[in-house]
Amino acid sequence: MAAGLPALLLLLLAGLTAVNAVTVQAGCLHAAREAALAAARGGDGSAAAGRAAPPGASVTVSVDGNRVQATVRAPVRTLGGRLPRVTVVATAVAAVEPGAAEGVW
Repeated sequence: MAAGLPALLLLLLAGLTAVNAVTVQAGCLHAAREAALAAARGGDGSAAAGRAAPPGASVTVSVDGNRVQATVRAPVRTLGGRLPRVTVVATAVAAVEPGAAEGVW
């Protein structure tokens, strides 16, 4: 029983960290979609993603021909302090809409 309690605690911390990572991943995906859509419409994709991104996230928006690609990276706070840091990444792609202002990205 005494040896099982630390293992159970470690398993609990790993599970809570995994749930936190999934939540941050969902936030990154939402921010990447917002950035790609805003940039495809001629707006500022980085600003749109900044409003939706999790804290500490970095946003990259690039245009390649008729496609806009937005990537959002965010660190996941691990529970237990000594576990290695995890970074989640989400990417979204959108087609540039006709008539969108060029060079705003």
